[in-house]
Amino acid sequence: MSYIATIGTSIPEYHLKQMEIKKLVKEIFSKSDREIERLLPVFDHANIFERQFVVDSSWFLESHSFKERNKLYKEKTIVHSLHAIDECLSKGENLTEAVPYHAIDAIIFVSSTGISTPSIDAHLINERNFREDIVRIPLWGLGCAGGVNGLARAHEWLSYYTNGAVLLVNVELCSLTFQKDDDKKSNFIGTALFGDGVSATLVLGEQSPYLTKGCGSIPSIKKTSTRTKKNALDVMGWDITNNGFEVVFAKSIPQLVRTFWKQHVFDFLYESGLSTNQIPFYVAHPGGKKVLEAMEEVLQITREHLHYSYQILENHGNMSSVTIFYILKEWMKEDVTKGTKSIISALGPGFSSELISLEWE
Repeated sequence: MSYIATIGTSIPEYHLKQMEIKKLVKEIFSKSDREIERLLPVFDHANIFERQFVVDSSWFLESHSFKERNKLYKEKTIVHSLHAIDECLSKGENLTEAVPYHAIDAIIFVSSTGISTPSIDAHLINERNFREDIVRIPLWGLGCAGGVNGLARAHEWLSYYTNGAVLLVNVELCSLTFQKDDDKKSNFIGTALFGDGVSATLVLGEQSPYLTKGCGSIPSIKKTSTRTKKNALDVMGWDITNNGFEVVFAKSIPQLVRTFWKQHVFDFLYESGLSTNQIPFYVAHPGGKKVLEAMEEVLQITREHLHYSYQILENHGNMSSVTIFYILKEWMKEDVTKGTKSIISALGPGFSSELISLEWE
């Protein structure tokens, strides 16, 4: 067993309303007026009010090389990761005392929106008082599923090192992947959905001495599951070109929720000895409004069961792997009754599904 003790975030500095972005897109894309007007309603129907970015609106008006984008990715990632880590380990909502950097035994770094060798985790341990023998586990290319996958890897590591502490850092700077000259519909839809976000999550083993520093409602991880659909490599991901990352985003995703994900989630509930009427809420990654609506249909639940999934989508957009931690952080602020069970869910490239069962302490 392992425990999600606390979550820190770093909110990027530039805030843009969805209608501002919609107006900006009309200036940027070279499509005909008729085609633009046909596609623009996706901004109105996305259930997004505002998003945050590490660059201002003028950045999107210019073309940028892959080298320029990636340099900015590394710089912004390090700054925002450190801010999220500092918040995560400080005394606050879920910690009665700060957890020192040298207490961290392993750091998992998850991202899909830039590249770095040495991986970003190496840069982070040089900026804070982490130990030299800290275990480094960088994960790349998991997209929206990366957050839940990273949590599962932390849980597995802590099942062997039960007195350990793992720091899971997720960074997705989707704005830096924006392709001004990519006229494909998937790029247009991506522009209406994705935002930037950063999180750091402290996961503790069941015998960790730092569990006594916790306060409030925290979830324990009970069981994890992953499933990858074969012959579905083109559902979502990146097409890497000379200019950088071009988004791949298929319209079939909501239908895959009704088929592939449905089978996975019901198998997982059965294996966990749970039924849907035992789950008062879901920590579900909002790939988009249609994905959440498909989940409601599959599980026969109301929008309230996905309350914070909708709220985070509205206020931040889809931040890829980071999104799940913004949602989980909101649920952890609630006075969740001891023994309450919930499910974390995310979908990603592959096409993959990640599930975790939680019990609240």
